[in-house]
Amino acid sequence: MNAPFFKFGLFGDEASLIVAFIIGIGFGFFLERAGFGSGRKLAAQFYFTDMTVFKVMFTAIVTAMLGLFWLSVLGVVDLSLVYVSQTYLAPQIVGGLILGVGFVIGGYCPGTSCVSAATGRYDAMIYILGIIAGVFVFGEAYPLLKDFYSSGAMGKVTLPELFGVSYGLVVFLVVLMAVGGFVGAEWVEKKLAAKVKGVQQ
Repeated sequence: MNAPFFKFGLFGDEASLIVAFIIGIGFGFFLERAGFGSGRKLAAQFYFTDMTVFKVMFTAIVTAMLGLFWLSVLGVVDLSLVYVSQTYLAPQIVGGLILGVGFVIGGYCPGTSCVSAATGRYDAMIYILGIIAGVFVFGEAYPLLKDFYSSGAMGKVTLPELFGVSYGLVVFLVVLMAVGGFVGAEWVEKKLAAKVKGVQQ
């Protein structure tokens, strides 16, 4: 095993920040090139009229998953050293719902709002101000929320561990899910496009 590079000491903290900066710039560039700097395009997925976001992000997830899986099989990546966030079930469900509602209303998630703001879009700048305000409010309210914030602790858990199955089986099922999701997304887009066209005529 010789990866993850940082965990094996191939570069230090300062170099890791430089690498993160470069990757972040690249990630933002490709998000913008894919049209993810547009709040209208991003929000369209929730109305099932443009599923580009779903397809691109699911493709990215599956690509990363397959890459890590096969690199671990080949003995290149030690999966036990890949960072996994701890699971706090109830607060993360609530947080996900809040993020989802904010995504529908504002048309951005935190990452895409930064990409859009960097291109000069005022709505994204306002969205970022809302994020900052939300962080401030949460920080002030933390003493009241801290018990809920740490509730439902499950530790660092993965799907193979949770369901007692092999990593390979989970990878296979997620790939099947992605294929089904892509087919379904194409079908929904065409169905709604035909419906909109019929209404316009």
